[in-house]
Amino acid sequence: MAGNSSTPGATVTSRALALLGAFDAQHRRLSLTDLAARAALPVPTAHRLVGELVAWGALTRTSTGEYAVGRRLWDLGLLAPVQTGLRELASPYLHDLYGATLATVHLSVRDGVDVLYVDRLAGHASVPVVSSIGSRLPLHSTGVGKVLLAHAPAEVQRAALGSLTRITPYTITQPGLLRRQLARVLRDGYATTTEEMSLGACSIAVPIRRGADVVAALGIVVPTLKDRAKLVGAMQVAARGIGRSLG
Repeated sequence: MAGNSSTPGATVTSRALALLGAFDAQHRRLSLTDLAARAALPVPTAHRLVGELVAWGALTRTSTGEYAVGRRLWDLGLLAPVQTGLRELASPYLHDLYGATLATVHLSVRDGVDVLYVDRLAGHASVPVVSSIGSRLPLHSTGVGKVLLAHAPAEVQRAALGSLTRITPYTITQPGLLRRQLARVLRDGYATTTEEMSLGACSIAVPIRRGADVVAALGIVVPTLKDRAKLVGAMQVAARGIGRSLG
């Protein structure tokens, strides 16, 4: 939340960025009043700038009168060199994995203490999937998130383990238990979840490495983990192929 955007000398740009920065994973839709408060702006100033941001496509107004991030910002984000290169290089391997499993396939990176879904192929099975391209979900409750968290710096792990929100009755919210799971991810080379993000859905994920560094995660969503060994093998082949493509 911006704290100085209403101070004397604040530019129009800084105020507009404060409005965009008011959105986060816990605040995906905001009323004008809440937007102004989180951006530390007077409501009339926020109203004028929000109107311009909506007109440009950076924000959109929902049917309930609240505001959300607009599609044009996502379109711009796709032009970022790292994400664009990753998506393009990974695409053939994602399609191969999808063809072999017919499951929903995810390509994800870490963004702070969230997992950002960079690409997604929707599976045929009627398994509940809450992710979409561009969405952010908690690291601790997703397979790809656990992989990325296991390989994250210590300060990121501390921050994530300090805010383990419960999403379903099966979400892991005990720091000690999650730490043991993360140790197994490092040992076994893959992560799983069982109805921790949405009921009726399990996930399996493996790391994607560029050299020695884990730069992304590859995941699938399935109704059960009974074919785990076969699926992990196929995913690791795809992850190695992506890693080689990344150089």
